[in-house]
Amino acid sequence: MVSALALAGCATATEAAVDASGAEAETISFTWDRNVAGEGEDAAYEETTVVVPKNPNNVVVFDMASLDTFGALGGEIAGAPLDSVPDYLSDYLSEDAFNSGTLFEADLIEIEAQQPELIIIGGRSSALYDDLSEIAPTIDLSIRGSFIETLERNTTFLGKVLGAEEEAAEALAELKDGIEEARAVTADAGTGLALMVSGGKLSAQAPSGGDATGRNARGGLIYDVFGVTPVVDDIEAATHGEPISFEFLVEHNPDFLWVVDRDAATGTEDAQPAATILDNAIVELTTAAKEDHIIYLNPTAWYIVFGGLETTRIMIDDVLQIAK
Repeated sequence: MVSALALAGCATATEAAVDASGAEAETISFTWDRNVAGEGEDAAYEETTVVVPKNPNNVVVFDMASLDTFGALGGEIAGAPLDSVPDYLSDYLSEDAFNSGTLFEADLIEIEAQQPELIIIGGRSSALYDDLSEIAPTIDLSIRGSFIETLERNTTFLGKVLGAEEEAAEALAELKDGIEEARAVTADAGTGLALMVSGGKLSAQAPSGGDATGRNARGGLIYDVFGVTPVVDDIEAATHGEPISFEFLVEHNPDFLWVVDRDAATGTEDAQPAATILDNAIVELTTAAKEDHIIYLNPTAWYIVFGGLETTRIMIDDVLQIAK
């Protein structure tokens, strides 16, 4: 998994810089393809390289997966969108962590006042790059291409930033073993369908086709990473990209349903739990229901945070439920 160092679009060269006292300080460069298109325009990518200090102070993180990995490798986060940090990652925040805004909008005045040495964005917060990069070195650790390759790239890079290269390599090796264990279980589990439940409606999730960029990652994880065999060869075509009916489940009859409760992940008030929505006479006709094979995945891990070290461990455990 350390082959991530050679991945296209990523550079981790160590350089030297001079800090305020005149002493040399180590830095690392990170390169990625940044979408420079305006809102509503077709994507247009530009190679961007940013030099960041090793062991930076006052790190601000908007991307929850990066917060997860940075904290798991021993880093402390000074600022984040505090309302979006899940409980299981809260220990990675400093005792006096400040609220940097939301996943979509930064509190630029507060961030500038805190004088961070590094800002990390990704996913929902990628659009904040221009504003934040005027305050401090800002890098975008969004998922690009393969989910696994991105996990390797980001973990390896953050390990270098924190001087925790050995810990990063050990964590990646552990996750690789866990994913392989999960894939061995799903290989004999028949067909499956990833299902998102929100607002009382069902949406069938499709494999990413190797491109886990943006929303593709979230839907395709159970297939692409954990090896579940899709119940339909082309789910996207079969569903026309629209919410599906309960009858769809009966028609295609997967052996397993892998369910993410979106409303639970986003904290939607007065929403019916996914388990309540799926507790009906039509769903009871499916093999998944008859065999007690409806698996409810951790909604925060699979919908909000996916891509960090601790979160990937949670996801592995979710899949391994079917081995018990």
